[in-house]
Amino acid sequence: MREMCRSVLSACSKQDSFLTTVSNIFHNMIPLTDWFCSLLMHHSTLKWKHGGLCFFVCLGEIFELKAELNSDKKEKKKEAVKKVIASMTVGKDVSALFPDVVNCMQTDNLELKKLVYLYLMNYAKSQPDMAIMAVNTFVKDCEDPNPLIRALAVRTMGCIRVDKITEYLCEPLRKCLKDEDPYVRKTAAVCVAKLHDINAQLVEDQGFLDTLKDLISDSNPMVVANAVAALSEIAESHPNSNLLDLNPQTINKLLTALNECTEWGQIFILDCLANYTPRDDRESQSICERVTPRLSHANSAVVLSAVKVLMKFMEMLPKDLDYYGTLLKKLAPPLVTLLSAEPELQYVALRNINLIVQRRPEILKHEMKVFFVKYNDPIYVKLEKLDIMIRLASQANIAQVLAELKEYATEVDVDFVRKAVRAIGRCAIKVEQSAERCVSTLLDLIQTKVNYVVQEAIVVIKDIFRKYPNKYESVIATLCENLDSLDEPEARAAMIWIVGEYAERIDNADELLESFLEGFHDESTQVQLQLLTAIVKLFLKKPTETQELVQQVLSLATQDSDNPDLRDRGYIYWRLLSTDPVAAKEVVLAEKPLISEETDLIEPTLLEELICHIGTLASVYHKPPSAFVEGSRGVQHKRLPGSAGSGETVESPDTGSAAGVSDAPPAVIPSQGDLLGDLLNLDLTPPATTGPPPPATSGMQLGAMDLLGGGLDSLMGDESEPLGGDLGGSLGMGAGFGAPSAAPAASFSAPVSGGLDDLFDLGGGVGMPMGAYSPPKTVWLPATKGKGLEISGTFARRAGVIQMEMTLTNKAMSVMTDFAIQFNRNSFGLAPAGPLQVLTPLSPNQSIEVSLPLNTVGPVMKMDPLNNLQVAVKNNIDVFYFSCQYPISMLFVEDGKMERQVFLATWKDISNDNEAQFQIKDCHLSSDAASNKLQGSNIFTIAKRTVDGQDMLYQSTKLSNGIWVLAELRVQTGNPTFTVCLKCRAPEVSQCVFQSYEAVLKN
Repeated sequence: MREMCRSVLSACSKQDSFLTTVSNIFHNMIPLTDWFCSLLMHHSTLKWKHGGLCFFVCLGEIFELKAELNSDKKEKKKEAVKKVIASMTVGKDVSALFPDVVNCMQTDNLELKKLVYLYLMNYAKSQPDMAIMAVNTFVKDCEDPNPLIRALAVRTMGCIRVDKITEYLCEPLRKCLKDEDPYVRKTAAVCVAKLHDINAQLVEDQGFLDTLKDLISDSNPMVVANAVAALSEIAESHPNSNLLDLNPQTINKLLTALNECTEWGQIFILDCLANYTPRDDRESQSICERVTPRLSHANSAVVLSAVKVLMKFMEMLPKDLDYYGTLLKKLAPPLVTLLSAEPELQYVALRNINLIVQRRPEILKHEMKVFFVKYNDPIYVKLEKLDIMIRLASQANIAQVLAELKEYATEVDVDFVRKAVRAIGRCAIKVEQSAERCVSTLLDLIQTKVNYVVQEAIVVIKDIFRKYPNKYESVIATLCENLDSLDEPEARAAMIWIVGEYAERIDNADELLESFLEGFHDESTQVQLQLLTAIVKLFLKKPTETQELVQQVLSLATQDSDNPDLRDRGYIYWRLLSTDPVAAKEVVLAEKPLISEETDLIEPTLLEELICHIGTLASVYHKPPSAFVEGSRGVQHKRLPGSAGSGETVESPDTGSAAGVSDAPPAVIPSQGDLLGDLLNLDLTPPATTGPPPPATSGMQLGAMDLLGGGLDSLMGDESEPLGGDLGGSLGMGAGFGAPSAAPAASFSAPVSGGLDDLFDLGGGVGMPMGAYSPPKTVWLPATKGKGLEISGTFARRAGVIQMEMTLTNKAMSVMTDFAIQFNRNSFGLAPAGPLQVLTPLSPNQSIEVSLPLNTVGPVMKMDPLNNLQVAVKNNIDVFYFSCQYPISMLFVEDGKMERQVFLATWKDISNDNEAQFQIKDCHLSSDAASNKLQGSNIFTIAKRTVDGQDMLYQSTKLSNGIWVLAELRVQTGNPTFTVCLKCRAPEVSQCVFQSYEAVLKN
């Protein structure tokens, strides 16, 4: 035996087959004596590759640990488990010891139990079958007299992410949620969130969410904080749920717990408070007074969360209120204190302060000095401080700021110096009284002859000329002296602009521009475009002297250049000059609008959303969560409440919602407001892919092609296609525009009682459905308004895809090509799923049928009427605008059939105020025929019953954005008038749904 083992080891110790060979010895039951173990120790550290990974295992050590784990001595067993954990920590695979370690769970030693649970959490996922062995111990430990062991058991249960054993853990978790010890309850609260992440349906079916809500009223503040944290985490992954039912009573409980829980508990509670909208300014002030003490907390995260709450609730306080001024003063010291931390924390604080000073600069207007740069600040802190300094610059502190910026311009860090010089120019544009001093400072910097300083100074002086025309042109001579030192495109373009703009004041302007023209093809596009315009300006001001120069540049731009932008601009200038020089002068030398101060770069609606995310990554990136969080369609956009005295009604988004049933909107529908420019503020060229578009960001996209022009005015004046309503008004849908994704299971398991008890005991009597209804085509764009292009169309839903079916007719005398289409924002996010496919040119008097697939992932905005769609179609002739109305039945999805118990619970839960009743006349159908027709359009009959000769159909349908509509259709035999009763959490859609009912049944 010894000889065989020795030969095996010597032959295989350096080969990959070593492990297999030793394994075979084990399986052949060769007795491993102490001698063989010592022999193994010489080959203990083995390395082999499998599946691309390297594993380091000590077989001899594993055998020894196995023996020690099964020892009768408690100390020896504990030391063995420690060794196992140590091996696991450094990356060794000790999963082979799983059964032996699990056997050690049966112990009263808390330290040993912790170690075993740690091992279990690490390896349960890779050994799910063996992990079931631990279930009985969990159940037993959850009833242990020691609360630490009970809490340890429930914490470990939450961390074992194995589907097979989750159902066994429900009963122990339920007991721990109602445990007498608060430490166990707070641990169990977090466990619910972890279990929900593994199996959400199980948590809802077991009623854990309702128990979690009850814990918000717990007497222990840490239990309250953990319950809030768990509910918040669940709500983030299910934004359409209404788990945190915030009302004044709940808010009072949270504020009471705020003073006594740990710092991280305070953060969870403060973040929860930030999602609440007070009823009035008195409640807002009361909450602010109770949150203000958190500003003096040592933890910066607590401070930022408190600032977020105060910034939001300040919106509701009247500015003439004494407390408003007091609150402003209290906000400054904690923000200043954050800047004394280490650089990384400083940067996070500065990014948040940047947002705060944009919204309320008065908070830090007297704290300019704290943003002065220190010599040892990292560059990212320096640049952020510089930006805030400009935002806080005012007439009162501009002298101090300029002196500081001039000092920064002499630093050695090139990037920082450039930013400092730019900052001086921004100060000149922002504070008019300081402009002369800023120009003087810039001239001093130009005299230093430092190349990059000179170039940055010229760039900002160009902006100052734009802001203050005919005021500081005396410095042009100084600028021209540095012409030869310019080597950066932006600086060269700025200098060329100055020479062209003020050519009449520069004697040798033609010589200066000609010097740039010598290397025209080597210049960047920016410089080439600027040079072309500058020489045309020079020609219009001095035509006799520069005719040859302008011909040269036009020839270079149009004949020798491959750049389409440059070539197009050259042709435009050439034709202008050759056909109408007077018109050319009016166009090229037109008076330019003054540039405005450009420091507040964040668009107001985006800034409001970012203020609501202070203390999160969104506030550091200065981007909304939807821009960088995966699955961003589930991310809800937050807004600040309406200011006090604005006339806006402010309601909590949670008021009026029934307990236990979600009514949060599945899609945020903003009001139209000032978003009209979004209709065609996008390129109409066909997209490369048909996937969903990136998340829409607020505001106009810079550099995008504005094809709208005056088209919207004519669109609104189109009597044949009325838009209805004032598009400029505020049309917010309100908090109720939404529907439950599903009501909690606890609500549905309640006993069914009341007048509808027998509803679900009868057969539905539903036969085979007919095809989906599609309205006939109507003319959307008459040829008189489309310059000969006539568009008629309709909408259809086939195989779950919405189709926009159009007939394009060319009634003009020229061929039409290059078709593209674009939708404005609309109530349900309708957008083209691909380009408009018109594959052949449309000849005169020719018609072509086009089917455009649509999706519902586009940007959302409430329209009036709700189903109105504004469309722009482009071809080689022009861009044409029209509006049409789509039947809302196109949005009825195929999975809109509710379960019967869910239907009953939801019907009872929706307020009677949301009920609407309509009549459909002249409808000669039986109830079964009506049901079949409606089912073809995804209106599903849940049940049917007959009362006194009247058939009553109970139906459900779901819109593409998650809104559920419940209906009761009454059909009296022999009576052609049907009655339909609709209930929906978003009553705004009821009228459109009724119209679809009428259209489907009568056609």
